[in-house]
Amino acid sequence: MKIDDPALAANPPAAMPAAPPTAMPAVLPTVPSTGTKTAAPALADGLEAPDALGTPRRIALVSDHASPLAAPGSIDCGGQNVYVAQLARELARAGHRVDVFTRRDAIGQKQVVQWHDGVRVINVPAGPAHHVPKEQMLPYIEAFARFVTRFIKRDARHQGAPYDIVHANFFMSGMVARHLKQTLGIPFVITFHALGQVRRLAQGTADAFPPARVRIEHTLMQDADRIIAECSQDRQDMERLYGASPARIAVVPCGFDPEELWPMERTAARSLLGVERAPFTVLQLGRIVPRKGVDTVIEAIALLRAHHGIDARLLVVGGDAGGVAGSAAGGHAGKPAGAGPSGSGRDAPELARLQALAHRLGIGPDVHFVGQQPRDALRHYYGAADVFVTTPWYEPFGITPVEAMACARPVIGAEVGGIKSTVVDGSTGYLVPSRDPQAVAARLATLQRNPGLARAMGEAGLRRAGQHYTWRIVARQAAAVYADVLAEACAPIPMTHP
Repeated sequence: MKIDDPALAANPPAAMPAAPPTAMPAVLPTVPSTGTKTAAPALADGLEAPDALGTPRRIALVSDHASPLAAPGSIDCGGQNVYVAQLARELARAGHRVDVFTRRDAIGQKQVVQWHDGVRVINVPAGPAHHVPKEQMLPYIEAFARFVTRFIKRDARHQGAPYDIVHANFFMSGMVARHLKQTLGIPFVITFHALGQVRRLAQGTADAFPPARVRIEHTLMQDADRIIAECSQDRQDMERLYGASPARIAVVPCGFDPEELWPMERTAARSLLGVERAPFTVLQLGRIVPRKGVDTVIEAIALLRAHHGIDARLLVVGGDAGGVAGSAAGGHAGKPAGAGPSGSGRDAPELARLQALAHRLGIGPDVHFVGQQPRDALRHYYGAADVFVTTPWYEPFGITPVEAMACARPVIGAEVGGIKSTVVDGSTGYLVPSRDPQAVAARLATLQRNPGLARAMGEAGLRRAGQHYTWRIVARQAAAVYADVLAEACAPIPMTHP
């Protein structure tokens, strides 16, 4: 699979309109960062720096569509953005120099942004200077790879050395990393974040990625120096569906930042959001796309009232900020479903469908679409909730359950992907079948009627998150994978004798 493989250019991109000279969508107002911080759990396995690489190294993270600078919850902005941002920061804190290559998606973006000490973000000019759905980005990857190659050659003259290793994120980034290995000899590891075959099994014809994706993933699993799976299910899928060698797969999870997320007093968090008198409160956080299963949670809230006699408020955080009705403003928790227009962002059809569903089920006033929120406001939403619920059709890892656990909230999660690894059924929350609102409603009723159980599950989740899922732990594990790859690259070739 060459970067200029004719098969990949068989469907050239359709002409796209020039980007309008407007600023990037504004992030909604930040909820005031107040409230008392409670003690975080001891990070028994993660206080030391991720120094597995020994001497400081130069590391390139390639993240084609997921910029660490993007607003959380905005369109096509999800767990991969958080993963790349936090991994880069933690590697830099350990003394390594990190560059993140991501596609330029707005006019006026600086090409090189000094983001944090030791971390630069390079906005790559590949394709139009505005948002392109990741499903339509493949035709621009060749230009992306060629720019990065030129940048590295030029930059090495000033930085003193090329990169020691490239960490690709997503299959298109893997194409770039493979090109760099072929042309510059830099080894690469890859985290896929989602697999084409798994996505197609879950979404069927709704999967809009080109068919070439699966073939590309097959090739990358053969050519990468190491593959990073995010959970055991991810690893099993690679072995079963792609024939990946188990010896070349390392499992490294995603995480949370204890300086960003910690348990808050529920009353204080609700006061900040203006929902002091809220009933039993359920939180769902993520992108507004069908596969996230927000409709399952809405249906569960309706069943909770109809079958269990329990009233509840649902807060749905996430979605495009481009005109979404009910998005938070000035610390308010959002308007009820059906209030105002449905919005003008790319997720508007799904948002309108969800609002109509809540209205049809008679719970429109109890379902609040909050819109995207800045990272430093998320702990207030986790803190205000009694329970966090996430019911995607599939989920390669799922950062939000870990974040909820870090905020000492019990989690009800679909028994898919990484959620099966992070949520301990009956201990830190409950696992339920995907697309089963009856099961979700039953577990919600159990937790609402047993606040002591809910509190104990939240505390167990807090301990588990601190022991296994901080970004410092994740970065140290990733650095160990890099070190293994570099050690293999330097190992002498054994002599054979006739």
